[in-house]
Parts: sequence; C-alpha cells; structure tokens
Amino acid sequence: MPEYKAPLRDMKFVMQELLDSETHYQKLGYEDATPDMVDAILGEAAKFTEQVIAPINQIGDEQGCTWTDGNVTTPDGFKDAYQQYVEGGWPTLSQGVEFGGQGLPHSLNTTIGEMMSAANHSFAMYPGLSHGALATIEAHGTDEQKTMFMPKLVEGTWTGTMCLTEPHCGTDLGMLRTKAELNDDGSYSLTGTKIFISAGEHDLSDNIVHIVIARIPGSPEGSKGISLFIVPKFNVNSDGSVTDKNAVTCGSIEHKMGINANATCVINFDGAKGYLIGSINKGLNCMFTFMNAARLGVANEGAAAAEASFQGALAYAKDRLQMRSISGVKNPDGPADPIIVHPDVRRMLLTQKSIAEGGRALIGYLAQLVDIDHASQNPEEKAISNAKLALLTPIAKAFLTETGLECTSHGIQVLGGHGFIKEWGMEQLMRDTKISCLYEGTTGIQALDLLARKILGSKGEILKPFAGEVAEFCQTALATEGMEEFIKPIMGYAGQWQDITQSIGAKAMQDPDEVGAASVDYLMYAGYITLAYFWAKMAKVSIDALNNGAEDKDFYEAKIKTARFYIQRILPRANGHAACIEQGAKSMMELDEEHFSF
Repeated sequence: MPEYKAPLRDMKFVMQELLDSETHYQKLGYEDATPDMVDAILGEAAKFTEQVIAPINQIGDEQGCTWTDGNVTTPDGFKDAYQQYVEGGWPTLSQGVEFGGQGLPHSLNTTIGEMMSAANHSFAMYPGLSHGALATIEAHGTDEQKTMFMPKLVEGTWTGTMCLTEPHCGTDLGMLRTKAELNDDGSYSLTGTKIFISAGEHDLSDNIVHIVIARIPGSPEGSKGISLFIVPKFNVNSDGSVTDKNAVTCGSIEHKMGINANATCVINFDGAKGYLIGSINKGLNCMFTFMNAARLGVANEGAAAAEASFQGALAYAKDRLQMRSISGVKNPDGPADPIIVHPDVRRMLLTQKSIAEGGRALIGYLAQLVDIDHASQNPEEKAISNAKLALLTPIAKAFLTETGLECTSHGIQVLGGHGFIKEWGMEQLMRDTKISCLYEGTTGIQALDLLARKILGSKGEILKPFAGEVAEFCQTALATEGMEEFIKPIMGYAGQWQDITQSIGAKAMQDPDEVGAASVDYLMYAGYITLAYFWAKMAKVSIDALNNGAEDKDFYEAKIKTARFYIQRILPRANGHAACIEQGAKSMMELDEEHFSF
C-alpha cells in the first residue's frame, strides 16, 4: 500500500508563493489566518491524514460496509477515526463562528480536503457532503432551519447528504417522482426512493440530514416544478434537539467497483417529515449551491488521486531494479538499474507529477475565488470571481478527474504486474477514482454545461474575465528572461480557443448536434490550456525565486523542469481535441440507430 505523505512543501508553495494567501486573507478580513496559524493547521492536518485515516484505507476497501435491517456498519477503524476527526475540530474549520465554526477561509479547508481524499477517498466522503448541505441551508434556509440544523452539522456530530437520483432518472432531474405533500404544521411529508446516495446511512454520526429534491402536487412538470427539502434521519425540535426516528430508511447499499468503505445507499422516504428550503418550485436554483460546492470537491479528488498514485509509483520506480539504461549503466553496483532511469517510466511519472501539481494550483485558485464570494464586500470583485468560477468549475471537475484517472492507470503501469495486485494498493486508487468522473455530473454533462449553457449561452462573454487574466499575465511575463518557452505556446492556444468557440457557434446555427459532438473535446482542450497557464505562473514564481537567491534551489528547478515537460509533452494533446472538433458531428451521427449492432 502506498504510504501517503502530505506534500506540504508544494501545498505551501501554491498557497503562499503562487497565490499569495497572506495578502488574500488579510484583504478579505480573515485575521486569524496568519502564516504561522496556517502552517500549524496544515502540519496537524498532515499528521491526522498520514497517521489516522491513511492506515485504514486498505482495510476499508477489503471489508467494505455492511447492511443489516436498514442499518449500515462502516469498516474497522472508521468510527474511531471519525470521532478523532470531530474532536480535532476539523469539521468546524471554515464554518461561520455564529454556528460554532472557526471562521477560517474555504481555501484552507480545500487544501486539507486534498490530503484527506488522497489518504482515504472513502473516509473523506463521509464529512465531505456535509459542506454542501451546510452551504445550502446557510444560503437558502430560514433562521429557524439554521438553528435546527447548522450547529450540529458544523461540529460534525451530524452529517449531510444530497438526494437527487432516482431509479428511473439520473441527470434528467425533471423526471423525478418523489412527492412532497404539505402538512398542517407547515412541514411536508416526502414519499419516494432515491438511489446512489453517498453516506446516506452509516454509524459515524448521531443524525444524517438529507437535502432532497421532490415535487409538490400541482407543480409544473419537468425541472420547473422541483422544490428542495431538508429531511433528517431523526426528527428535530426547533432548538435542534433530536426526537423520534423519521420515516427514512436505507433499503440497501450498492456493491461497487470502488470507494467500498463509503456506503452508497438506496434511501426510502415513506411519508418522512421534511422542511421546504427556499421557494416552492425553485429547488434547482437552491440545489446548485450544493452541486457547485460538490463539483469543486470532486475536482479536488482528481488532483488528490494523481498525487497519491504518483507517490506510490515514484517510491517503486526508485527501488525496483530492471534492465540497464540504454544511455549507459546508472547503478554499477547492482544487477540492473532502477526503472526511474527509463524514459517511458519518466513519461508516466512526470505526467502524474504535472497533473497533481498543476491541479493543486488550479484548485487553490478556485478556492480563493470561493473565499472572495464568501467574504468580499466589493460587488464588482465578487461578480468577476463568480464569472471565473462559473467557467472554470466544470473544466476543473471534468478535466482533473479524467486526467486523475489516467494518472492512477500510470501508477499501475509503473509497477507492472505488481500494480495489478491488491496488496500494493495501486489498483484500488484507480477503482476509487473512476467514480469521480461520474458523480456530481459526468464528464459529458460538465462539457455540455460548459459549452452549451455557459459559453454559447453567454455568447462567449463568460470567457472574457479569465481570458483577459491569462492575456495580461502572458504579456507581463514575457519580460522575464526564460519565460518565452512557456508563454508563446499558451498565447497560440489561447487565440485558437477563441477561434474554435466561434466556429462551434456558427456550426450550431445549422446543426444543434454540433454542440454535443464538440463538447467533451472542447472541455478537455480548455483544460489543457488552463493547466498550462498555471504551470507558466509556477515557472515564473520559480524563476523569480532563483533570481532572488532562494535557498531551496532544487525545489524551484524541479518546478521549472516539470513546467517544461507539461508545455512540451502534455499541452500538445490539445491539438488532437481541436482536430476532432474541426471534423464536426457528421461521423458521430450518420450511423442509423438500427445499424448499431453486434
């Protein structure tokens, strides 16, 4: 099993040097988030993830969860680890002080989220969805609902879920059948079945708060008639105290490809008591608060998986002796050279490293945009941040999970046959990571959201704030000696990005299928360019550090060389996606349905 070590040096580089977190926090009024405080928190988080939750990752996969008469038992060690998580105050970190939180920045919590996901994906999911439930209730709930549910969710003694999918409908939420009928006391009785509910039932917390979409009788059909509700496992008094069991049951748990230690549940609501959040028939508007938070969390899972797989593959590649280097013996005292000397192994390791570190930079940037949305008092600043978040969230979610999955495949490949064996833990990483490409909207759904709803829906306007930022950086950075090799390619691709967008828009006027045919290639194209921008920024910071006599010379030189690898060997993948887009929809759509046969 890979021995996970939190990459604190690189995390601090992203936060402190690349993104200047100290100035960012001071500007937004996060006075307690001093450099010393942040370093201390990251250090303690590293200890917790390395010493408490990483050691139970493999046993969690082997044992899985067990279901008995509607109750779910988590694997050995999970309940104790979750208790330590709560006692350590980790759930409260970025929550508001008015509900018992510590009031620290979202971006700091995001960094800790990467550690947790890389150390133990299944464990990290139990508290992970609570953040979305909290954000939804805080943004759209009444004062009474906040009093009832927020304090216990904040402290982590209760957890939250998101209940969307039903047996007959997934992404097409307008087809839902769960109904909500008004009670005399103003609450609602919910009846229906939800499936694929992560952490829908377990033995870690005292209560589970489900955020549920349903239709009130008489509401319009389709997505226009969806309302949102809070439905607790145990009923709750107005002061937040627990009463009797609600009519919420776990019908079964799924037997899955991965994340076996996290219970994926069928949840039945049999006249369960619930509380309307927001306005009737505006449930999807409220739900996007939850979904956007969850999508950034899933993007973080992709980068975390790349990091975890890289660590396991790197340790093996340095130790495993196999063949001699074709450029000459590198280990004369041994029977063979370590496989890290071979170019193809380096190709895989550097791909993992460039995706993990580039993804960390992108996620850190997005997390700071969330900080701005939460804490800025400047409406214009918030509007620009929200525009960038709207553009980059689907890119980060889909691109980082797809490339993260690729990196876990490389991790297996570096180990060869040993990578295919369970005891090494590399194949578990791949199985666990595949779900990240699926939940909170598949790659195809993220791509349609990006291209159809946001890019074409705004007539390209949503691109302008981020594109302007990239262009401004490129122009400024060219003045730094050694930056041209990173900047020139990005400028070329950025110009092509605009041309491709206009071309798709023109074709779509004649054939709407052109949008769906181009969407995934468009998103991946955008993803490669976006990560190139952050690699160029990291190269610039590193060059400046070396020019200023930085002591950690090896670290900064490694950054520059990894940036070079990304620009020269990964960014050109965008050309293939551009070529596919150019070919259009015809070859996808011309085969008649009846001719799809085997």
